[in-house]
Amino acid sequence: MKDGATVWLPYRRNRIPGLPEGLSYGYWDGTGPLPGDPAEVRFLVGPPVPGAEHVLGRVLPGMRNLEMLQLLGSGYDHVMPLLHTMPAGTRLATGCEVRRVATAERAVTLLRALCRGLDRCAGHPSPEEWRPQPYTTLVGKRVLVIGYGAVGADVAARLGAFRCETVVVARTARTTPAGRVYGAQDLPVLLPTADAVVVCASLTDQPGGMWGANTLELLKDGALLVHVAPDDPMDTQALVRQVRAGRLRVALDATDSRQLPPGHPLRQLPGVLITPDAGFGDAFSPASTDFLRRQLYRYARGEQLDNVVLTNTRPRTGERAA
Repeated sequence: MKDGATVWLPYRRNRIPGLPEGLSYGYWDGTGPLPGDPAEVRFLVGPPVPGAEHVLGRVLPGMRNLEMLQLLGSGYDHVMPLLHTMPAGTRLATGCEVRRVATAERAVTLLRALCRGLDRCAGHPSPEEWRPQPYTTLVGKRVLVIGYGAVGADVAARLGAFRCETVVVARTARTTPAGRVYGAQDLPVLLPTADAVVVCASLTDQPGGMWGANTLELLKDGALLVHVAPDDPMDTQALVRQVRAGRLRVALDATDSRQLPPGHPLRQLPGVLITPDAGFGDAFSPASTDFLRRQLYRYARGEQLDNVVLTNTRPRTGERAA
C-alpha cells in the first residue's frame, strides 16, 4: 500500500467520492497557490488546461520524489521536453479513454459533415448557389480508421451503423474479436483504396509525424480526410496544396500548430472544416473522475496502472545517472 503518499488532483476531493483512503490529497488546478511542498508529491494529475506544458514546467522541477505523472488527454508529446525535470523512474500515463466518447463522436460527425458537403455550405452560399448538389453517403464506402486504441475502436463501432466497409490500422497487425487489424506497414497499400480516412492516433514516433506530402499523395482523388489525433502533426502546407488542387476534402480537430494563425489558408479554403479540440465535452468531467478513482486504487494497491506510455530513464538535470 502507498500509505501517506501525496497526490495532487485538479479536482477538489469532494468531486471524486470513493477515493482510496490512506493517500494524502491536495487540490491544484494549475492556478493559484500550491497546496503544499512539491517535493512531497508522489502522484501528480496534470491539470487539463490550455498550455499545460507551461503549467507543469513550473512545478515539476521541485517534485524530486515524483513517481507518477497522470495526464487526462491522450496526447503526451507536449510533456516530452519536461522529462529532464522529473526523477528517473517516473511513469507517464495518459487518459485516452477519458476523451474517447467526445472525440469519437466528433470524428464521425466531421466525416458525415464532409459527406454532406457542409464544408462547402459553411460560408453561407449566395441564393444562386442554392441548388442540388451530388453529395455522397457512407454506404458501401471504404473507410480507414488509423489508430486502434480507445478512440479508434469507438469510431469503428459507430461507423458500423452506416453500412460502410471499415478497415482499422494500428502500429502492429493483429487479430481481435472484432476482426482483423492491419499494421502501419500496410498503409502504402491501403491508403490508395480508401474513400475516407479517419486519423485517431499517431502510428509513428518520428517528430514530423507521418502525414507529409508523400503520404497525402497516396490518397485517391476525392478522398475525405478527418484528423482528430492529438500530437500527430500534419504538414499543413502539403494539405493546402492537396485541397486547392481539389484532390482532398478535410476536417481537422488537431493540426500541427493546434491554433492556426489568423489568415492561414486552411481557414478560408473551401473543402476544409476546422473545429476546436473535441475532448472537453460534458462527458469529460464524469469520465475523468471515474478514471482517476480507478487509477488511484491501482496506485494505492501497488497494481499495474492503465495507459502507462513510458517510464522516464533520463536523470534529472544536475543529477548523474546511476
